[in-house]
Amino acid sequence: MKAIVDKVIGRYVQLELNEDTVRIYYEESGEGTPLLCLHTAGADGRQYREVIRNESVTSRFRVIVPDMPWHGKSSPPTGWQDREYELSTDSYLQYILAFMQALDLDSPLVMGCSIGGRVVLHLALQHAERISGIIGLQSGLDAGADDYHPKTYSHFHRHDVHAGYSAAGWMAALIAPQSPDDHRWETLWHYASGGPGVFKGDLHYYGLDGDLRNQALNIDTRKCPVYLLSGEYDWSAPASGAEEIAQRIPGAYFKKMEAMGHFPMSENPEKFLEYLLPVLEDYCSRKN
Repeated sequence: MKAIVDKVIGRYVQLELNEDTVRIYYEESGEGTPLLCLHTAGADGRQYREVIRNESVTSRFRVIVPDMPWHGKSSPPTGWQDREYELSTDSYLQYILAFMQALDLDSPLVMGCSIGGRVVLHLALQHAERISGIIGLQSGLDAGADDYHPKTYSHFHRHDVHAGYSAAGWMAALIAPQSPDDHRWETLWHYASGGPGVFKGDLHYYGLDGDLRNQALNIDTRKCPVYLLSGEYDWSAPASGAEEIAQRIPGAYFKKMEAMGHFPMSENPEKFLEYLLPVLEDYCSRKN
């Protein structure tokens, strides 16, 4: 059997974030408008493995998929053993902007899922001049912020609990029952192999610091198009929440994805592309 060699290229880039120097791993493929893809909490860029290989996407977009600091192949900063990782809105945005600058990404289209689907809203609100549009997957204004407490997710960072198994077990409930088994189990493997305390640290942003419920969503969609896609089986970031966001942003696009859960690009990539490709087509028509 002849081996299949992907056209995807993996590289590292060094970033200075506050007083830390971090090496960020990223993959890219294709040519055209930069499409920056942001993964979910506690996982890494492997979630976009089929998007970055799809020629219908890469023929018009330079797809770029980084692993966040502390995630995947992006190692934590020196001295990680003496600190507790905790993601905030400011640190999340700082990382994204530093990565964009390092790669000289000019007005990319930015797509993110879950925490990535939240941060693209922050990005459009605070730095719309740096991007050309956002695609929010499983976007929500909050994730139970009223119930958040540091102990809520303590089971993801305890010596007597396998955090990877715990995270994968919890995430299994967010995957649509129609999703193919091979993609389902690969998605869960991403969570089972996460670093200690990383998922819990991401959830600080998702459950508390990144709350947007009381903020005006003043995004000019004529300059920065907003697309929101949400799976019908996601109880953590229900489609109704993304629909509410779209209603608060004049000109925003919303679509509920049938037979999809919290990880559309990962759990059922073939079906996800049926929803993504029309969005990319609309984006291209606006830019021409």
